Amino acid sequence: MRLMALDRKALEAGLKPGQGLAEARAMCLGLDAVPADPQADRQFLAALADWCSRYTPLVARDGMDGLFLDITGCSHLFGGEEGLIADALSRLSAMGLEVEGAIADTPGLAWAVARFTPAAAPQARIVPTGERAERLAPLPVQALRLDPLVVEGLTKAGLRLAGDLLALPRAPLARRFGPMPLLRLDQATGREDEPISPRLPVAGLSCERRLAEPVTREEDILFLAGELARGLLPMLEQRGLGGRLFELSLFRVDGAVFHVHAGSSRPLRDARRIEALFAGRFAALQEDLDAGYGFETARLSVSHAEPLESRQMDLGRPAETADSLADFIDQASARFGPDCLKMPVLLESHLPERASALVPAREGLAAEAGPPASASPFRPVRPIRLFRYPEPVEAVAEVPDGPPVQFRWRRAVHRVVKAEGPERIGAEWWIDGEEAPTRDYYRIEDEDGRRYWLYRQGLYDREPAQPRWFMHGLFA
Repeated sequence: MRLMALDRKALEAGLKPGQGLAEARAMCLGLDAVPADPQADRQFLAALADWCSRYTPLVARDGMDGLFLDITGCSHLFGGEEGLIADALSRLSAMGLEVEGAIADTPGLAWAVARFTPAAAPQARIVPTGERAERLAPLPVQALRLDPLVVEGLTKAGLRLAGDLLALPRAPLARRFGPMPLLRLDQATGREDEPISPRLPVAGLSCERRLAEPVTREEDILFLAGELARGLLPMLEQRGLGGRLFELSLFRVDGAVFHVHAGSSRPLRDARRIEALFAGRFAALQEDLDAGYGFETARLSVSHAEPLESRQMDLGRPAETADSLADFIDQASARFGPDCLKMPVLLESHLPERASALVPAREGLAAEAGPPASASPFRPVRPIRLFRYPEPVEAVAEVPDGPPVQFRWRRAVHRVVKAEGPERIGAEWWIDGEEAPTRDYYRIEDEDGRRYWLYRQGLYDREPAQPRWFMHGLFA
């Protein structure tokens, strides 16, 4: 058992991460050790990253104990870089966390300054653009995020500070210690780019509201969502877009963050309909959304948008009923989940069982609203009821390739009085293989007036498999 993390008093006592627990107890008799919980640590860091998204949507994890925030273009919202870092550190300290932070032009330099230059003044945590090398030089080589073995080799060679590496020729340094020291130096000083990967996708459009007084009531939150939706309207109109998926982020005063998603079957700009979607979501969440002492910040983001074109309304009915079906599907999906309603959609296949599929109604309605498919001059007749799996039947035909005159299905014998067909459908060889048989479909009517849809699988004297008959659907 080894030490994973230490507090300040343990570090002052001379203990180090990775040290054996037995050795640590011998050095510090009053050591209080608790089992490590990496899963809980990851969840806590994820929650902290959600909280930091109030400053910027570009938040990335840094190992198990750090975060990178790309605040480009965001600092002016908090009174500049000094105001932003002061606000963040003071809020985190009020939550009982001991944190360090720094702002620099490069992630590597910000990481080094935050971890190896603790400072109380906000201005001391900010590295000006022209002072990268000067601020990096007095830091130890551990600030370059190097492997412990490389750090040990540099220390044995007398290179204890980052400034010692900056003064050395690059070629001998790379031959002896590898390329990583030079890469980390270049990343910290800005010679080499080091992009960060946000943990969550960044929304293209968003609108945020900071509240003077926290809100707790659901009615107030919904009203706030409607106001944020109205704030998004000019940006959506300017781009000719409508939102399909919206995310409402609610920042609670104690640091907890809630993300509520609401989707639509068609692109939306109407603030009233967006507010109604979140009303359905809140009704579904019920006790899962705990306002606590209230939410102090709210942000509405458009996670997915599509082009929204103006269309002529039906003059024969009121405008408020024109999208009644879409409203109903959206409300039901928001309240009971996206899979509560399903509808059939056409697929690219000639085989009847593959020509359609049941999808969530929200997706099916969106597919219908898309560009129309090319009209086919041939519209085959299909039965009202199509079996999921064709059922085998015993059929007798006057000629091998002709329609049946009698068939036996589900232990009942039916005599055929009328038959139409065949409608020949070739196999999809790219799916079923080249040996898949051809089908000949017939519309059959028996003596009692019942109509069936049968097909013969296989062609006589053309395909090696013995032809068989199947029942695939019922007309009426």
